Amino acid sequence: MAAVREWLDRTPETWSPPAPADLTSPYRFLFWLTRSQARRIAVGAALGTLWTVGLAVPPWVLSRVVDQGLVARDTEALVGWSMLLLAVAVLNALLGIARHRTMTKVRMDASFRSVRATVWHTSRLGASLARHVSAGEVVTVGIADVYVVAQALTVTGPGVGAVVAYAVVAVVLFTISPLLAVVVLAGVPLLAVAVGPLLHRIERTGGEYRSHQGRLTTRLVDALAGLRVLNGLGGKTFVAERYQEQSQRLVRRGYRVAGPLSWVGALSTGLPALFLATVVWLSARLAATGAITIGDVVAVYGYVAVLVVPVGFFIEGSSDITRARVAGQRIIDLLNLPVAHDNDRTPEAIPAEPGPLVDPDSGVVIRPGLLTALVAARPAETRAVIERLGQIGMHPPGTTWADVRLADVAREELRHRLVLADNDAEVFTGTVRDIVSGRLEPDDDRIRTALHTAVAEDVVEALPGGLDAEIAAGGSDLSGGQRQRIRLARAVYARPDILLAVEPTSAVDANTEAAMIDRLRHARQDRTTVITTSSPLVLDRADEVVVLVDGKVSSVGTHTELLRTDLCYRDLVSRAQNGAADE
Repeated sequence: MAAVREWLDRTPETWSPPAPADLTSPYRFLFWLTRSQARRIAVGAALGTLWTVGLAVPPWVLSRVVDQGLVARDTEALVGWSMLLLAVAVLNALLGIARHRTMTKVRMDASFRSVRATVWHTSRLGASLARHVSAGEVVTVGIADVYVVAQALTVTGPGVGAVVAYAVVAVVLFTISPLLAVVVLAGVPLLAVAVGPLLHRIERTGGEYRSHQGRLTTRLVDALAGLRVLNGLGGKTFVAERYQEQSQRLVRRGYRVAGPLSWVGALSTGLPALFLATVVWLSARLAATGAITIGDVVAVYGYVAVLVVPVGFFIEGSSDITRARVAGQRIIDLLNLPVAHDNDRTPEAIPAEPGPLVDPDSGVVIRPGLLTALVAARPAETRAVIERLGQIGMHPPGTTWADVRLADVAREELRHRLVLADNDAEVFTGTVRDIVSGRLEPDDDRIRTALHTAVAEDVVEALPGGLDAEIAAGGSDLSGGQRQRIRLARAVYARPDILLAVEPTSAVDANTEAAMIDRLRHARQDRTTVITTSSPLVLDRADEVVVLVDGKVSSVGTHTELLRTDLCYRDLVSRAQNGAADE
């Protein structure tokens, strides 16, 4: 993450999400990554070309050293050509360093753009992401696939240079011997034919390996998330054995991928060396007949030795692109997942003045400016209402706010003006300041006010560093009640027009619960707040209580009124009080 932040700080903001046309195939996605940093890639291609072509210069200079210096016994020529050889070597070294630095930046840029596109789209998918793809698949895409795709962009630098260098060497060889030039020009296509079947096998087995890797990562994520439960149930050993079995199957699949990969790696070195030996043998035969000079033999050896580099790039680049096709398909499959409620119509705007929030499926009407409590015998019923009001997941598009259908509102505006605070909401690793401020700019005074509202000051005071204290991923170093209060502080900090909170006080004691509700009422005075709860203490402080039976509104009123008039509500509150007393 530190590297990502540093890159973002130093790089001008040129990022924009890929267009639908860029996600039609892995190659179009690779082209988008290339087009997004066209200037840097052009520099990399130029440096790669100069470097690879520059590798062909020393053999030519060396041939002059032999013919004009050693054979002619000319000391002055020998020293002059030797100094030129040294200068060319130093220049090539500098070009190589610049090429490597540029291509490293190209790969990093491609990685960060791919990660950013993935994060951007998964944030748009929201809660619907889990219904389309597993957590393990997302993790594997963000780590393994992104790296493979970025590595493939190397062909834009050394790959372009290899093509140019190959053509230059072929032309130079033609001036020495047309026969040698023909052999060199025919050699690379033969190498491609030899490696081609292996690349097809890599693509096929790589796809199978990648699918299995995603499933296994999902199993690992699920096991780690439920480790405490597994310990309590005694199922940790069973899950570990199952995971070990699956991982061994993945290892065997990995061997099937590694086999052709290792052959490609071996051939990328071995075939060029064999090619070099063939050309050198032929040039030696020509020298023996007097068709070419001894210096030409040395030059031919140098030229063909130089060709080992671009030929190796051809083979490795082909392998990288083949693997990138598999990884790129996984990335675009994720980026092509449909976003809920997206449409081609012009989005509606929510009126600035307060208006009622209506869920026609249940009959719930949330009046503006009130603290409203939703209560039901089955918590799933109130949660379903909250999800429809918050437009989480796929629901019939009937929910309205101030007579405007939420399905027709731009999601960015909706998420700015309406916030859903869920007890399952993720707590990412970071400082208290970063976690509470979320996507907004941090303001320390406002953060402390939000923490006070959520009765979370003691949480921060107990941590070393105050607002700068680091909280572990998932809030694993906090208790359940502390995590709950930090989540509520984050929601309060956003200051939405409507706050939907699911059981925000379920993990705290009665005194803390009373303080949280009283402070929340005060902090959100004249703003709409909806809470799902069965706590009598919270219900008594609500401006309005909505009772649900079988998912439909049964009665509406204050806590006192409903206790007097609604037998079902009275029984529900009585059971909640008895449950609290038993605890």
